[in-house]
Amino acid sequence: MNAFFNYYYDLICAIGRNIWSIIKNLLVGIVELFNVSFYYKIFVSYKEKFGVPGWVMFVIATLIMLVVLVLLGYLLYRLIRRFLKFKQPIKENEELKDEITRLNHEMYKLSYERDKILALQVSNLGMEVNRDLLPVSEGDLNSENSDLSDGVLVNLDDDDPIKVVVESAEDDTNMRFNRLTLVDRYYQSEKYQKPEYNNDISLEDMCKDFRNFSASKLGLYYDLDLIKFFIAALGATKMIILQGISGTGKTSLAYAFGQYICRPSVICPVQPAWRDRTELFGYFNEFTKKFNETEFLKTIYEANYYEDMQVIVLDEMNIARVEYYFAEMLSILEMPRVEEREISIVSSVWPNDPEKLREGKLFISPNVWYIGTINNDDSTFAVADKVYDRAIPIDLDTKAARFDAPNTEPMHVTYRHVEELFEKAKVKYSMSEINKAKLGEVDDYVIKHFRMTFGNRILKQIYDFVPCYVACGGTEIDAIDFMLAKKILRKFSSLNLGYIRDEVDGFIAFLNDTFGYENMNISKEYLLRLKKLV
Repeated sequence: MNAFFNYYYDLICAIGRNIWSIIKNLLVGIVELFNVSFYYKIFVSYKEKFGVPGWVMFVIATLIMLVVLVLLGYLLYRLIRRFLKFKQPIKENEELKDEITRLNHEMYKLSYERDKILALQVSNLGMEVNRDLLPVSEGDLNSENSDLSDGVLVNLDDDDPIKVVVESAEDDTNMRFNRLTLVDRYYQSEKYQKPEYNNDISLEDMCKDFRNFSASKLGLYYDLDLIKFFIAALGATKMIILQGISGTGKTSLAYAFGQYICRPSVICPVQPAWRDRTELFGYFNEFTKKFNETEFLKTIYEANYYEDMQVIVLDEMNIARVEYYFAEMLSILEMPRVEEREISIVSSVWPNDPEKLREGKLFISPNVWYIGTINNDDSTFAVADKVYDRAIPIDLDTKAARFDAPNTEPMHVTYRHVEELFEKAKVKYSMSEINKAKLGEVDDYVIKHFRMTFGNRILKQIYDFVPCYVACGGTEIDAIDFMLAKKILRKFSSLNLGYIRDEVDGFIAFLNDTFGYENMNISKEYLLRLKKLV
């Protein structure tokens, strides 16, 4: 046993001597590195033999060595500075964590107040606010005007009551989806009465009545052709983009349609910091154990309870990158089977989760349409082709003239009836074989001269849009003209404008020969506008 300890002692001593030798040699090397007198002795021993070429090389070599040393010193300085800059004391990190915890708690408490503020903003726009679904905050439940008991209504204001069906305050504290659960309780209570629908209207009458309603009730004036494009687009896609300069009535058009169908449009102002889906659907707060529910999420969830048409407006949608925060929704809306259109909200399941949330997933109801407004200016992002390809863009560049409209009442119609009108139109007014052949010729021309093609998605949208537009009172040629300009020619702006200038005149001549000189005016105007940009 003593032999082992002697061995182990000698081993540790040897390792220690070697480590000290390394440190000693390193220190000696650093000292010798800055031994200027030694370098000077070497210089003196050789300077007499340099000659003129040698002295020239000496000066050059010395300058190079100085530059290298300065650079090494600068890099070392930057490295040390960066290390000191990002090194945070442990105490400071703990203080930051405490501050984040406090802010999360404050954010949770203010979420109720935010909902009320949003409701006031909507009411200032003249929209009808469904106050039955506003959340009840902890302060409201403890206020003098509240009367809370299990299974009864809460009346916070005798003049303007906010009534919410609640089970018990104790249960509410254990729910992570407060707003969605209140939606469940409202629609399952006797308070909710299913409205009476008027399902006798046609698409053409809908266009005329909507235009007259906007003018007579809201003081908003639109051209009939614009209304036809808008209604027909609802039958071809779930996503519509209203674009143009500011002040032409993009948001008000979507708002007016919500008023007309007796289901106020939900306006979601997009913020510049939006980068992912949590901006739309919210997120689960690990600190409060509550889900931060957005108005967008609540609207989609609530749409599963009624048969009305519902419009969600993404106001100024390109103030952030659409393909970031709306990408998942674009993919879901592309699924061919409606029953497969669902989105995952949470990964786990709680026993008291909202009823329409199945295994943490929410079904995207087909009665919801999404309208994005876009301002074309330098303060916004360009919208990616993947977004434009899935949507139908409509330009609002001018204001319509005022006109005398008959007093028109709003219309309460089910989305199933409107979808049925669209499906019947696609059968009755299916695009003629002649125009399909002409569209194929346009596709061949675009491939040959512009190296572009329609694609199956765009062709399907054209085949769906044209019959719907005809059912709205338009013509087949005008529908083809509109879709060609908005879905195909729009892509020309990304090409070389100098090349386009040389091809524009030939393309316009081709359109005149194929469709007639009196037709395809929207496409020809767009091509001429591109030519002027060169």
